Amino acid sequence: MIENTLQNCLPLIRFYSLSSKEFLHKVRSYRKLFKQQLYEKLLNSYMDPDIEPNDDSVLLPRNIIIDEVNDITIVNLNIISIISRWIDNKVDFNNKCSYLGELHLPYKFELLLRGNRDGFDPNKFHELCDNKSNTVTFIKIKGTGEILDEIKDSIVSHIKNMDKALYYSNYYGPSFGDPDLKLSYSGWSVSDGISFNYNICRQTHYERKIRDTEDKFFIEYYEIFQINKN
Repeated sequence: MIENTLQNCLPLIRFYSLSSKEFLHKVRSYRKLFKQQLYEKLLNSYMDPDIEPNDDSVLLPRNIIIDEVNDITIVNLNIISIISRWIDNKVDFNNKCSYLGELHLPYKFELLLRGNRDGFDPNKFHELCDNKSNTVTFIKIKGTGEILDEIKDSIVSHIKNMDKALYYSNYYGPSFGDPDLKLSYSGWSVSDGISFNYNICRQTHYERKIRDTEDKFFIEYYEIFQINKN
């Protein structure tokens, strides 16, 4: 009777957002209520972090609206949550289901710069973002839809030499490693309103490349936030 009653409810439960401990104590005891195939999939995902669910019906954590991050437009709360987990060392980089975990939102993301509001030029970037610590940059590439911080199948690339983590230039916007990821302007001089026209990703000082191509790209949208503890 319980099995029949719950059959319409089970697909709405975000099982992959549970920790292994929660699965053991809150789900395993009721395994007889599950279809055998579903239970085996769940069990396998908790026992082997390399197994990723391939069911399109798997639900992401609920994308609630909260004041601390409601000004973000390029990405959603799932990406904010996983970045917060990276900051707090609460994510297993080898676990392909980590993006399905329960939302972790201990930080306030304060908008410093938004491309379609403030422009896409080096001067505006330096005016609004210089000497700001603890920042995160989200970039959406024109023509491909790539977000240089996407959540599923995301690429985490750590710096190999901290002295090369960031690069400063009057001609550059946010730049990491030079040229692991840089937004820049190529020309004789930089003036207000000049847009970034030489943007590239070429793996040099970081462990992994974050794009499949080293070709130049153009920006559709970008935002920069300062991260502060709530």
